[in-house]
This record gives sequence, C-alpha cells and structure tokens, in this order.
Amino acid sequence: MPLEERLTEDMKSALKAGDPSRLAVLRMLRSEILLEKKKDASIQILPDDAVLRAFASYAKKLRAAADEFEAKGRPAEAEKLRAEVRVVEAYLPAAMPADEAKALVGAVVSELGATSMKDMGRVMKEAQARAAGRADGKTLSELVRAALS
Repeated sequence: MPLEERLTEDMKSALKAGDPSRLAVLRMLRSEILLEKKKDASIQILPDDAVLRAFASYAKKLRAAADEFEAKGRPAEAEKLRAEVRVVEAYLPAAMPADEAKALVGAVVSELGATSMKDMGRVMKEAQARAAGRADGKTLSELVRAALS
C-alpha cells in the first residue's frame, strides 16, 4: 500500500478513535503531500520516495522548533512537538546505525577514489542516494568530512 493511502487510512482510524492530537499531525502530513503534488499537477498519487522526503523535511522542522522552545525555556511546548515528531517518524524508514553509515561513507569514498575535500560534493551525492533517507545529511556530512580530511 502506498504511503499516501496508508496515511489516509490512519487519518480515518485516528478520527474514529477520537485522537485529536494524532489526527492533527496526520492532517499536517497530508498537507505536506498536497504541497508536493502542487509542484506537478499531473501526479495522482505521489511516489513513496517523494512522500518520505516531504515527511523527513517536516520532521526536521518540528525538531528544530522543539529545540528552539527548549532553548527559550518552554519545555511543555518542546515536548508537544517531540510527540508530533514521533508520529511522523512512524512513517519514516528506520534510521541507519552510526557504524553502518560510517561503513557506507567509507565504501563510497573508496569507490569514487575521493582523496580531498574537493570531492565532498560527489561523495555526499552518492552517499545520500545510497542511504535512501535512512541517514540525515548532517550526519553524512560529518562522516564524509572525517573520511576526507
């Protein structure tokens, strides 16, 4: 079942269960999908990879907002946003363990023959493609920098 359809089914079940906080997050995810569809009007059902990118981007925004609330001394709001992140993460693939990410970056560096920071762009592009959303760009960037320096 495509993620978009799964989200619709989960929205129905959250509505029936009377879970307004989960329903609100699911509706925001639905709006993220609709925003992606606006970019190309010919798409009826958004491919799962595009849905995952949209959801990962939304989760990143929520984490940043939660960190801001925490820094401003508002832990209740930060916890509310972290709860929303947990709902979004249920749709994202499991995060890649650090050792697996390090091995992936090492393999990409050796395959591409990268030797200096000038090759960082090529290595990052390939590493992100192979990670397929299981590792965030910041983590990969740090690992690539360490491998190339």
